[in-house]
Amino acid sequence: MASFAWRGRNGRGEEVSGITEADADHAVADQLIAGGVSPVEIRPLRSIEQVPAGSEATTRPPWAALLARPVSGEEVLILTRQLHTLQKSGVPLLRSLAGLQASHDKPAMCDLLGDVRASLDQGRELSGALARHPRVFDGFYVAMVRVGEMTGRMPEVLRRLAEHTEFVLDTRARIRQALRYPAMVLGAIAVAMVVINLFVLPVFAQVFAGFKSELPLMTRLLLGSSAFMVRWWPLLVAALVAAVLMLRAWLATPDGRYRWDRLQLRLPLAGPIVRRATLARFARSYALAASSGVPIAQAMTVIAQTVDNRYIGARVEQMRDSIERGESISRCASAAGIFTPMVLQMIAVGEETGEMDTLMVEVADMYEREVDYAVKNLSSAIEPLLLLVIGSLVTVLALGVFLPLWNLGQAAMSH
Repeated sequence: MASFAWRGRNGRGEEVSGITEADADHAVADQLIAGGVSPVEIRPLRSIEQVPAGSEATTRPPWAALLARPVSGEEVLILTRQLHTLQKSGVPLLRSLAGLQASHDKPAMCDLLGDVRASLDQGRELSGALARHPRVFDGFYVAMVRVGEMTGRMPEVLRRLAEHTEFVLDTRARIRQALRYPAMVLGAIAVAMVVINLFVLPVFAQVFAGFKSELPLMTRLLLGSSAFMVRWWPLLVAALVAAVLMLRAWLATPDGRYRWDRLQLRLPLAGPIVRRATLARFARSYALAASSGVPIAQAMTVIAQTVDNRYIGARVEQMRDSIERGESISRCASAAGIFTPMVLQMIAVGEETGEMDTLMVEVADMYEREVDYAVKNLSSAIEPLLLLVIGSLVTVLALGVFLPLWNLGQAAMSH
């Protein structure tokens, strides 16, 4: 199937143009006449900016897909901004995707855009085409695009998505930067503990065996753990791999994901950050849906998918059910138990004044500022705990290894 550029005049005599994919030019003419357009010119499109969907994949060797890098979050951000600009300028979606596909030199992105174009040609909506790639576009992204399709405000939705994607990428970068040093230290400690248990403590065990005296409790514990690891280390490695696989399988189930998302909200340091970031998504999505005229019950259904947290999503669905029964939004939000008192007050004020969308934007901005502040202070909050862990391990090793030597020296001096 080839692409054809055409010009024609509609029933009012106005000149119109576009691009249509068909098997031949007469098929394009039949489509135009059936749509009430009199064709003036039909020509095959051979320019580089109209690459047929999936053609890039057919010209590459089969092993290229295995070596290709996946689409990154930064590339999704750039794609969203480009789509926003093109949609704002009135460029048709298929033409926009074709031009973006031709301008990309990364195979993974070309394949992605080609598949999206093919899905649109088959009659799918843009949200359905993006949902075919869950590793690239998460539930929040797809749900927001669906909101844009429902409301006809796709350029604004894409702009909001670009801002949100940039905020998420910046937050992740800050968290990685804050956790890089603690992760390196904890990794070095783990490697050191394995080396000590497998190679160092067995040597000390042979030395201590010649003391012919009872060893301290701490030393016996260390030598026992070392002997257990030396004897059963293949089983420990297999158990660790099995535990990781079982955890991933459990998280793939609805109940497992629900419990894991609820556990994330209760973690000491990361829990408040996850909660605020999730509620910022809720407020931003609600504001966009309310300003676009989407019914509240229908908006709540979409928002429950956009928050990307099964636990909070279930609470949003409970709010939707209560709203359908005729209860007020403020009462439903209070019963959900996920909002702070100040946010509940803002929801109540917005419901009374009819400015819910404006106040929810302020709630989203407030939560995002709190997330930014918490991420900046995350490193300073982790360092005391890290020092406590390192100090405890050093103390245990020092007492377990050097206490018998100290006792031996004391006994030699007494003799």
